[in-house]
Amino acid sequence: MAPRTSAPAPEARAEDLTGWYHDMLLIRRFEEKAGQLYGMGLIGGFCHLYIGQEAVVVGLESAARDGDKRITSYRSHGHMLTCGMDPKRIMAELLGRADGYSGGKGGSMHMFSPENGFYGGHGIVGAQVPIGAGLAFADRYRGTDAVTFAYFGDAAANQGQVAEAFVLAARWQLPVVFVIENNQHGMEAVTSRGAQPPDLHSRGAGFGIPSQQVDGMDVLAVRAAGLKAAKHCRAGKGPYLLEIKTYRYRGHSMSDPAKYRTLGEVQRMRTERDPIDHLRDLLLSGKHASEDDLKAIDKDIKAIVTEAADFARASAEPEATALWTDVTAPEAAI
Repeated sequence: MAPRTSAPAPEARAEDLTGWYHDMLLIRRFEEKAGQLYGMGLIGGFCHLYIGQEAVVVGLESAARDGDKRITSYRSHGHMLTCGMDPKRIMAELLGRADGYSGGKGGSMHMFSPENGFYGGHGIVGAQVPIGAGLAFADRYRGTDAVTFAYFGDAAANQGQVAEAFVLAARWQLPVVFVIENNQHGMEAVTSRGAQPPDLHSRGAGFGIPSQQVDGMDVLAVRAAGLKAAKHCRAGKGPYLLEIKTYRYRGHSMSDPAKYRTLGEVQRMRTERDPIDHLRDLLLSGKHASEDDLKAIDKDIKAIVTEAADFARASAEPEATALWTDVTAPEAAI
């Protein structure tokens, strides 16, 4: 990735920077705990961690307003934490417990909280993108100025349904920000081997969708791009495409040994480009926070994560009869 160049942070105050640091560190510590619990056999199935990508969702959420919506893929824990969902209930769902957001039946990949404007982590690659366009269609139909942030990965960008969603969003001028979280690696492959052109944001031009590439390891750059994209959508000018260049430190999922890259590559990114360390440096150099302040934030977050893990482990497993619930919509909802 290119050297870091921090973009201006419109309306960013000291408390904003501290809040973003808190949110990014909460995601990091939560995911580290999830990785531990997976290793202990307490989390089953698939588990896709967001470690390294924290600046993406925190930067974009800082550009969101009440009433905005977000939808993403299976790598969704960070999105849920940042939009206000309860860490205890998220962790309970990871462990397959009844107090989880999906009653313990969805696990890591399938959670949903419309009250928080979160319309799901989706297990089918790229399937969330046309659904995101549909959410934006609903807001346009109702005449609101709400925006939908539809997140998907670099590999999902090659799905046909993504192109179809671009066509309809551009044709109907839908208020949707398409967000490619380009962490530069698909499952067992480097993105550049399977994507042409390698600059994925350039695909927007073919659909008449304005786009830009963003440094996803810099929360200030992501925020600036998010504000610009959301303003475009709220003005009724249609969709916007952001390719946010980020990096995941772990494998595609917990079962992926990530042998397609070297340990040196990962360590270099951690040392030179870590998004949390970058924001930490800005807080300290700008005298917005002291070392003791940041240690206190980390201590508080560790307590939150420990409480979430304890709550999840104490939560009961779903009753066997729950297998028959949520299979079809109740008649009143049809």
